[in-house]
Formats: sequence, structure tokens, C-alpha cells
Amino acid sequence: MTVSESSSQTITARGSPLDGRYASRLAPLKDLFSEFGLIKHRVEIEVRWLEQLARTPQIQEVPPLTDDACAFLDHIVADFSVTDAEQVKAIESRTNHDVKAVEYFLKEAISSKPELQQISEFIHFACTSEDINNLAYAVMLDKGRNNALCR
Repeated sequence: MTVSESSSQTITARGSPLDGRYASRLAPLKDLFSEFGLIKHRVEIEVRWLEQLARTPQIQEVPPLTDDACAFLDHIVADFSVTDAEQVKAIESRTNHDVKAVEYFLKEAISSKPELQQISEFIHFACTSEDINNLAYAVMLDKGRNNALCR
């Protein structure tokens, strides 16, 4: 690619100067703040919420989770992939709701584990979409600040 081709791609970048002029400086943030990044963080928030419900003795309908169940949930978060995000997007195309799609994705993901399947209706329990979104964005901003901007 020549300098003029590179310059042309930068100046015609869709979006904003962040996508063009400053793209190289923001590369470490690209994946974190992508749609994939948002979906991944929504999944993490929903999983951590379910774990918190299980740690709350007053919510007797959600018993404490075994180490095996916790490890299974941790793997869902840690191993979340582009393929998983595409599944969420496919669900969203049917539900027309982004956070509800994450809920349905997780219900399907835990359906093979009887211990988790029995509490699947507590995914997203007592939450609004805003509860999930604002926490997902907060975690993303924190990671962006700590991992990319403060180096």
C-alpha cells in the first residue's frame, strides 16, 4: 500500500476521525469497544448476576452453586467467541431485543447442566436491560482506561 492509498483509506474511513486519523492510536481499544465486546460484557454481567443470586441466602429458589457449576459459567465468559456473538445476533434478529437475546443465549448454553438448567429462569431476574447495559459499559470503560489508556 502506498502512502497515498493509506492516506485515502484514512480520510474516507467511515464513522469519525477516530476510525481514520486516530485509528492506529486506538487499535488496542477496537476489540474492547466493538459490538462483540459489548455482547461479551453483557454475557459476563448476566453470569455474574446469576452467581450473586446463588450466593444470596434470602433467595432460596436459587441454591448455592457447586464448584463445577461456577467453573462452567466461568468458561462461558472466558471462552466467549465471535461464533457465540453471532448466535446472540441470530437470536436478536428473532426477538428484536439485544439484551433478551443474551438471556436466551445463556439459557441455551446452560441447558446441558442440570444444576444450572433448573435455575435458568433466574437469568436476568429482577433486572432491566439498562441494569445490564450500564454495568457492561462501565466494565468496558474501566478496562479501556486500565488496560489501554493508562499504559
